[in-house]
Amino acid sequence: MAARDNLTKNQLLVLEKLEAATGPLSAYTLLDLLREQGFRAPLQVYRALDALMDAGFVHRLESMSAFVACSEPHDHNHRMIAFAICDKCGQVSEFSDEVVGRQLDTWVGSTGFTAKKAIIEFRGVCAKCAAMAA
Repeated sequence: MAARDNLTKNQLLVLEKLEAATGPLSAYTLLDLLREQGFRAPLQVYRALDALMDAGFVHRLESMSAFVACSEPHDHNHRMIAFAICDKCGQVSEFSDEVVGRQLDTWVGSTGFTAKKAIIEFRGVCAKCAAMAA
């Protein structure tokens, strides 16, 4: 993961909003939250998000077209990240496991397919929401 010192002002503002959020945020929600800090166009947000993703500070949740701050210290080079997303409260838990990543690489590779990355998203109910429903 790159150092926060190397982030631009816009990247740092976007990252701070994501870190403070209680759930995933879309680029347009980020734009609305950052208008007072001088953000005027979606492109400003998308550029910051792209750089933050490349640096390993942010992940995109494909199924939601939304973004979350990276919550786990892990090596982003092994290409396998999984998320558990609560459909009730929006909480996102991040998982990264090198052993599982290697097993998936082996399985996918056995088909002749060359994978660049894997993002696995589990949708359901977190333990806190499940306990409240019981």
